[in-house]
Amino acid sequence: MKITDVRCVEYTGSMPHPGPLWEQRLRRPADIYPDVAAIGPRQLPEREDGGLEVRSIFLHVDTDEQVTGTTAVLSADQAQCVMGTLRPLLIGADPLATEKLWDLGYRSMIHGRAGTGMLALSAVDCALWDVRGQYFGVPSHVLLGGPTRDDVPAYVSTLGDSLAVDDVARRTRELVEAGFRGIKWFPRWGPDHGHAGVGKVVELVATVREAAGPDVEIMLDAWSSWDIPFTVAVARETEALRLRWIEEPLPADDTAGYASLRRLLGGRVQIAGGEHEYTRWGIGRLLREDLLDLYQADPHWGGGISEMTRIGALVSAAGRPFIPHGQSLQCNAALTFAASPGLIPEMEYLRRLAPLYQHFLAHPIRPEGGRIAAPTASGLGMSLAADRILDARPLG
Repeated sequence: MKITDVRCVEYTGSMPHPGPLWEQRLRRPADIYPDVAAIGPRQLPEREDGGLEVRSIFLHVDTDEQVTGTTAVLSADQAQCVMGTLRPLLIGADPLATEKLWDLGYRSMIHGRAGTGMLALSAVDCALWDVRGQYFGVPSHVLLGGPTRDDVPAYVSTLGDSLAVDDVARRTRELVEAGFRGIKWFPRWGPDHGHAGVGKVVELVATVREAAGPDVEIMLDAWSSWDIPFTVAVARETEALRLRWIEEPLPADDTAGYASLRRLLGGRVQIAGGEHEYTRWGIGRLLREDLLDLYQADPHWGGGISEMTRIGALVSAAGRPFIPHGQSLQCNAALTFAASPGLIPEMEYLRRLAPLYQHFLAHPIRPEGGRIAAPTASGLGMSLAADRILDARPLG
């Protein structure tokens, strides 16, 4: 089998949705500047048919066996890198030789070991695993060594939900009733808000705890936008509320800061992260310095499915858990259902982004009763729903 073409295509569709998609946005590192912090969430355009306009770039890897592997949700920069740098390396190659093609791509992009280059290689690798599963007629997790179980629990991320107290309480009750036993929230407050900001975060956690009850896990995602004093203050003042983890409180490069946090927190709350780190070498550095309690490398960003298997081995050897970041439910399901529950105990489900990211897929992954079932489609299950495509524009 040979690769005959590598294509990036931007699909346009219409997604029914009552009102704007985003009620709130996450806090970002640049929000230390008031004019940036004042910018609200970027909404999807409304179409004349009443839906929201969805545009998404897909990568397709075609073969001479009429098998096409697909990866969804690329950026324009990724697509440019795929088409300009990686495509010439792939045409005519054996798509089943994923190790060789990953290594070839990595060695051919000396400045692509991180950032856009690695995101582009990640997309290619994921598409090749889709090819492999389809070629052998099994879900990709079977080729990775699974299935290890029939279903897994999912924790739900509320990115984009309102942070008003009444809205938080209502949403929390809805999610608990839907079966979720873990809920992650995204505070907008940070160091520039001082102790009042700490108070708002504590109020958020207290509201969720009261609405969720004593047995639901609560997590916070700071998206690299806090500092050490703010994080320590939040950890101390939420200790009685049993916060499970604080995710990415510091910039990814601040390894000294993470080391200080681990000492200052003394196990009071777990520190999670790693989604903005790249490859086994990046995660390996974090593991050597023992900077995190929980690792969340992303297959769409950190090296693809192939690299996540290597990262998983490193994390397992260090005795830490690994929950891949929820950019791609299909890739994460492949990894999760091929891994020991002791390594990957659950999956993340972004309740607003997941339907958006999967809008063009014929068989999107959705939790039922707070759990995600093992996929049954061959490959990654990336077949498109033709009736959802209003326009398709080739790129490159």
